[in-house]
Amino acid sequence: MNIIVGVSDMKVSNNPGDMIITYSLGSCIGVAVYDREARVGGLLHYMLPESELDKEKAGRNPFMFADTGIPALFKAAYQLGAKKQRMKVVAAGGSQVLDQNGFFNIGKRNHTAMRKIFFRNNVLLDHENIGGVVNRTVRICMDTGEINIKISGQGEISI
Repeated sequence: MNIIVGVSDMKVSNNPGDMIITYSLGSCIGVAVYDREARVGGLLHYMLPESELDKEKAGRNPFMFADTGIPALFKAAYQLGAKKQRMKVVAAGGSQVLDQNGFFNIGKRNHTAMRKIFFRNNVLLDHENIGGVVNRTVRICMDTGEINIKISGQGEISI
């Protein structure tokens, strides 16, 4: 079954028949995790770097922000049996599709926030496809643990 992750959304699964997908990552960042032993995976599609920008929105939807969404993704995966030291971690997005002059730098700020969170929590990225001016789609195939990133106009890579 296809499980769609929208903007400011997060989904986890331990069903081998599932495919978790998020579309149109521009300045947003998609963080995908998969534990091959527990066969647990999850995908977060966050929009903004810090919940300090709007604490009320963060309270209603923690998946909108890196600093609240990333911990929620990991905790949800742990609840299904995943372990941090076994997880493959992949990130994609952070481009400047609508901000090609770099005025707001949302993509770069999103990427910096993610890197800081990972550094503080001893999380290593297995792969990242960040930046540029392209949209990306991320897909996790739950039966194999393969994570695919489709890059607009450039093809697809598998991790």
